Amino acid sequence: MPLDFTAIDFETANSSNASACAVGLTRVRGGEVVATAGWLIQPPPGHDVFFELNTRIHGLRQEDVIGAKGWSEQLDDLAAFAGADVLVAHNAGFDMMVIKRACEATGDQCPPYRYVCSLQVARKLYQLDSYRLPSVAAAAGFLDFPHHDPSADALACAHIMIDAARRVGVDDIGALAEAAGVRTSQIVVPVREPVPALPVLEPLFAIA
Repeated sequence: MPLDFTAIDFETANSSNASACAVGLTRVRGGEVVATAGWLIQPPPGHDVFFELNTRIHGLRQEDVIGAKGWSEQLDDLAAFAGADVLVAHNAGFDMMVIKRACEATGDQCPPYRYVCSLQVARKLYQLDSYRLPSVAAAAGFLDFPHHDPSADALACAHIMIDAARRVGVDDIGALAEAAGVRTSQIVVPVREPVPALPVLEPLFAIA
């Protein structure tokens, strides 16, 4: 099977995982980057305060997301780009938790994406002093990108996985995870119980 996946990276407005304020995406087909995308997001209400610490990291402020789609409105765009792909992210547990918590905050059904962590793969296949995204990307030959720009980070993550697959001689995302000794995980989505229909009651008395 070809090396197909979508790399993803989120930035958040504050310490809440639900506070997604930007996303970057990179689509890989047959071990080649074929499409990239990224956009700003208005964080869900109650999770929309921008902490100065986060702003210092990614440079985004409240005024930057004015007019951007909210989480619910952009979720279809995200799903349309990713399709049924396995998602890949550097420290993927964080990015998958963003999807899950933001959906919980808005009441949206969370897509049960399967995912592989490029950080875990890198720790198995590369011998480095640091496994931060810029360091691993440099080892994979992807240099000088604006770290914490989500589109650039997603592209860097994609190049790490492409390089890792070449190193171990596989051409499938599942085979890469297996060769590296890491799991292909899945977002655990609670099953929504159907709401029972209310019985139709006979009137207690007739209106003349």
